Amino acid sequence: MTEKKVYALGFFDGVHRGHQALLESCCRLAAAESAVPAAITFGTHPDQLVMGKAPEMLNTLEDRVTLLKERGMESVTVLPFDRRLMTMPWQDFLQLLLEEYDAGGIVCGNDFSFGYRGEGNAEKMRKACARLGIPCHVVPEQTVEGIRVSSTYIRLLLEQGDMDRAVKFLGHPHILTGEVVQGQHLGRTIGIPTANLVLPENLLVPRYGVYACRAAMDGKTYPAVTNVGIRPTVSGQGVTVEPWILDFDGDLYGKEIRLSFYRFLRPERKFDSLEDLQKEIRKNALQTREFFGKK
Repeated sequence: MTEKKVYALGFFDGVHRGHQALLESCCRLAAAESAVPAAITFGTHPDQLVMGKAPEMLNTLEDRVTLLKERGMESVTVLPFDRRLMTMPWQDFLQLLLEEYDAGGIVCGNDFSFGYRGEGNAEKMRKACARLGIPCHVVPEQTVEGIRVSSTYIRLLLEQGDMDRAVKFLGHPHILTGEVVQGQHLGRTIGIPTANLVLPENLLVPRYGVYACRAAMDGKTYPAVTNVGIRPTVSGQGVTVEPWILDFDGDLYGKEIRLSFYRFLRPERKFDSLEDLQKEIRKNALQTREFFGKK
């Protein structure tokens, strides 16, 4: 017999405090129903198909799935948001969850919309589930300091470099996972060996500057000074993400690194010399150590 699942429904970009309230409700309902807490999300943002353009994402799909699982979702189903799903009547979407995905309960936000032209909403979902005898929880919007928690607002904070506030609204540090690729090796010439990460497409780039981060790889974490930007002092080409992983010595090429961004230290700028750049980065390393030493 297939085990029933209680599904949290949403796109979950950022898996922020508002989403976390949904996930917590999903876990509680699943426990009450002796079911599996699970999430349904979408491979691409619905706006890409509906509007022809989607916002830049806070996380890659892989990071989004990881964050969902870290917050109690034992199963994450990624649906392709295609024309079939876009034009599906909302009643059929509910039947899809029940018949093909063994839904034994539903959790959604009060602003959740689904089905053709977004005609399905949280209230229709709640009433339909009540008729079918399926438990359904509708979670109210979440606020921090009187401001609604949303992916849109968090994008604005990241673009402004307000990482402290972004972390407050996310409920966790901003996450970026990437593979280390070959760079110009300029960091090694000044005693600051940085890793060069591939920046995934369609991902929001935080304000250019230097950040205090944690770098996780191979089951260990390290403090890291991370530059996001175009490296004007060395005439860099294109936007890069370059962490200097403190207290690590070894080969990083080909490794996958998960960066957790905690604090914005300074804007990116062009220095008069490599010596001035080196001096400033070492100062940023001390700031990073001090920041994590207090946590």
